[in-house]
Amino acid sequence: MVDVAQRFVQDALRNRCNQVLLKRLPELNLPDTWLVGGCLFQTVWNLLGGQPPEAGIRDYDIFYFDVDDLSEAAETAANLRALQIFGDLGVQLEVKNQARVHTWYPAYFGRPCPPLQSACGGVDRFLVGSTSVGMQQTQGQTSVYAPYGLADLYQGTLRCNPRVDHGALYSQKARDYQARWPWLQLRE
Repeated sequence: MVDVAQRFVQDALRNRCNQVLLKRLPELNLPDTWLVGGCLFQTVWNLLGGQPPEAGIRDYDIFYFDVDDLSEAAETAANLRALQIFGDLGVQLEVKNQARVHTWYPAYFGRPCPPLQSACGGVDRFLVGSTSVGMQQTQGQTSVYAPYGLADLYQGTLRCNPRVDHGALYSQKARDYQARWPWLQLRE
């Protein structure tokens, strides 16, 4: 019997871009690097809804954690490296240093954010709990990070992340998801 984490890995890797990204992530040579968010959970929802794995995925997010260089220039350089390494995929990439989130968060969201302690700290703060997922491969082993579990993801349940107080943004995000996957259900 396949457990839910194994199923998640199998499903997420049915998206060819996820396979290639995960395999090549070490080439970025960035610390604590994870493939996260939409490219993973949207692949699962696409499969559950009978769509092709890659359908409608707008971008592919990569988080890393580098406390030694919090500059925007370093993050820009990481994005340029990602374009060189993954450019053949023809997808939109977003490479973000989670060690610098606290430097731009207040201006963007109008409230403070404590410094994060890891790349996974950024995953902890996704607006919808069931979308808080990440994958990493080290020495041929795939690790899954899902701080709120994977049950809601597979049940199509959307809940506001209790760690992030952005109710209006959550509602907007949840409506967008429901427009794309009408079978998703809101829960409190």
